[in-house]
Amino acid sequence: MKDGNQFDLIDRRILTLLQHDASISHVELAQQVGASTASCWRRIRALEEAGVLSRPVRLVDPEKVGRGVNVICHIRMRSHAQDARKAFEGFVAERPEVVESFSMSGEWDYLLRIVVADVAGYNMFLMQTMLGHPSVAGAASHFALSMTKYTTAIPIADRG
Repeated sequence: MKDGNQFDLIDRRILTLLQHDASISHVELAQQVGASTASCWRRIRALEEAGVLSRPVRLVDPEKVGRGVNVICHIRMRSHAQDARKAFEGFVAERPEVVESFSMSGEWDYLLRIVVADVAGYNMFLMQTMLGHPSVAGAASHFALSMTKYTTAIPIADRG
């Protein structure tokens, strides 16, 4: 693997394939990318050490575990002081309902994706938990009617 974002063709193929199936064996991965098993293993280790690849995970179907309601929630902070932001970000990190959190530019300070079982569950979370946090001044919620696209795969440039 080269420095920065300069990956050769085999690295790019490895990254693409592992994003679609992290359980693929090194032997099968090597066959699909056109490299030896040992070379594939070394490349994966180098990508992990460089922080390009993190831990492998299994994706769970939210509907099948009773968390089929997706809510996009905009948060406005009372204060933009560093301690208030740190407190809020720590709070969000501990909440399992919050599956994504982004610090934002513009009118709202944070954008959260929250998964819950139902609207009543979200109402309880919002009213008793989120709006109860001392850093939060307000929230605006948007309920997803359906998910039209979902992926965790990052596009890997096909250069070189």
